[in-house]
Amino acid sequence: MSKLYWVLIGLILPVLQTSASEIDPPRPLSLKTVQIPEPPDLHQYIRDKPMAIALGKALFWDMQVGSDNIVACATCHFHAGADSRSKNQVNPGTHALSDAQRREFDLGSNMQLTASHFPLRVLTDPDDRASPAVFSSDDVISSQGIASYEFLRVLPSRPVEQLRRQTDQDGFSVNRINVRRVEPRNTPTVINAIFNYRNFYDGRAQYEFNGVNNWGDRDPNAHLYRAESATRVEPVRISIEQASLASQAVAAAVNDFELSASDRPFPMIGRKMLVARPLAQQQVHPQDSVLRKYSRWPQPGLALPDYAEMVRHAFQPEWWQSDQQIRLLPGGHSEICHRARPIAQQGCYTLMEFNFSLFFGLAIQLYEATLVADDTPYDRFMEGDSTAISEAAIRGVDIFRSQTRGRCINCHEGAELTGAAVSQVQASPVRIREGQAFDRGYNNIGVRPATSDLALGQTDPFGTPLSYTKQLYAAPVCPDGHSCPVVADGFFKVPGLRNVELTAPYFHNGGELTLRGVLDVYSRGGNFAQLTERDGSSIMLLNILHLSEQEKLDLEAWLLSLTDERVRYRRAPFDHPQIFVPNGHPGDTEKIDKQVAGTAADHMVEMPAVGEEGAYPMPGFLESDM
Repeated sequence: MSKLYWVLIGLILPVLQTSASEIDPPRPLSLKTVQIPEPPDLHQYIRDKPMAIALGKALFWDMQVGSDNIVACATCHFHAGADSRSKNQVNPGTHALSDAQRREFDLGSNMQLTASHFPLRVLTDPDDRASPAVFSSDDVISSQGIASYEFLRVLPSRPVEQLRRQTDQDGFSVNRINVRRVEPRNTPTVINAIFNYRNFYDGRAQYEFNGVNNWGDRDPNAHLYRAESATRVEPVRISIEQASLASQAVAAAVNDFELSASDRPFPMIGRKMLVARPLAQQQVHPQDSVLRKYSRWPQPGLALPDYAEMVRHAFQPEWWQSDQQIRLLPGGHSEICHRARPIAQQGCYTLMEFNFSLFFGLAIQLYEATLVADDTPYDRFMEGDSTAISEAAIRGVDIFRSQTRGRCINCHEGAELTGAAVSQVQASPVRIREGQAFDRGYNNIGVRPATSDLALGQTDPFGTPLSYTKQLYAAPVCPDGHSCPVVADGFFKVPGLRNVELTAPYFHNGGELTLRGVLDVYSRGGNFAQLTERDGSSIMLLNILHLSEQEKLDLEAWLLSLTDERVRYRRAPFDHPQIFVPNGHPGDTEKIDKQVAGTAADHMVEMPAVGEEGAYPMPGFLESDM
């Protein structure tokens, strides 16, 4: 969205007051009433949309994408779009402002989590947020990705990377043996994420996709090349709107907590993957809803020679067809290679390799856009089936929308059940509540102090606040004519609620194990009696609801009515190829039983391939040794 749009918001800001009204808003509509966002200029890039979706599904589930040929995007999103693993899933709080805090585990690397570790903040009086804490940890329960490696090169004409083990600077080791690094925030589900205006908990995956990274129009150097002829390519800047999932996908691929060895440039991912047979290590079910026509069942992989073949069919040729080569330079710059020498000797890339971030991001977005869970009992209830949900669930949704009791709907807005949705942000991107201005769809609900993780309060690499409100307004004008301070520290994206039954643990730190625990937090108005910005100014606390036992039961009944059974049973479009996921390492927090060259051996768990008819439900978090 252009800066002009955000400037114009300043003219209407006084009408965006969002203090509670005594009139209850209507029940949220069925998600089927919301159009799935899609880039308006998609045809400029996509040649064959079904093939692009197939490419996206293959890339999302393919273990070859990770530098170690083990970690895929799906490694952290295999269970209801989220992660149900429970060993080596602890991060010490690497986003904390305190240097000492960032590497200090309360629970430990390679910990096998149990129910006894939850919640991560235990109060003397669970109904009083101001009561002393019996236990309080700034650890985060999240997802293990890759171990600490330095990227060296991709082996010639082979989908294999040469890596060098490096000492883990963030403490992910046991007795100097590296274990897999764990991300600093709990993994949100990718299901229904297509509706988000921005992605990641801190919103850094921008609405506009620049084809290169997650920073959208913020990055002045991001550029691709487009072929003007077979022998001439030109650098171009692009800005694809409604594409924050593409922004998110390319960020994960080069993140050294998730998929990548350090300093792996995206064109090198292209060099590796373009010669790889898609899903070469994994079986694809012969009834896969997207990939069935390419399945080699029971042999692994797709019946396509390599990813280059899929790119050629899926994308317009001006983005990949050229004899010209491009060299990547420091600082995001590049130049055209003119000498007729082998590509590798010049550090040059083909056009298809250089633009691989475009293909990767858009293809994965198009696949994830199919992962829409809009057939829950509640959706059917709002479509006219009065028997679809229980009386308790009906009472629950009415508490949810009540302006005198739950008030949940004030943040979990619309049919998407989040103010962070495209439709909500485009309607009014800034909220003003009780004299404070902030980005719509983001909130600080007092799970942890803002100093544990600034989230939306951070700045991007170009020195600009992540918060759009803070970026454009030093002091917005409130409806009463006075200046409204902008708050952003510790503000996280408000998640949607469908399938929440299946995505424990909860909150950005994974600090609550159960839905009942979540409701207890809201009932007492958070975990802390005071929240502050870095400058010491106060952040408004949640309302203390003092929910009754019956109200909590009713709210939970409604939350359970938001489960789409296609997700639970992995029916199309939620079916998937086979994948092997690492679930911690042999040993415990004190010793590692097996290692290879200074890195802990993995305990691998297989998820067999599932076709469009689905399969048995996978165990949830702590429901098995996952």
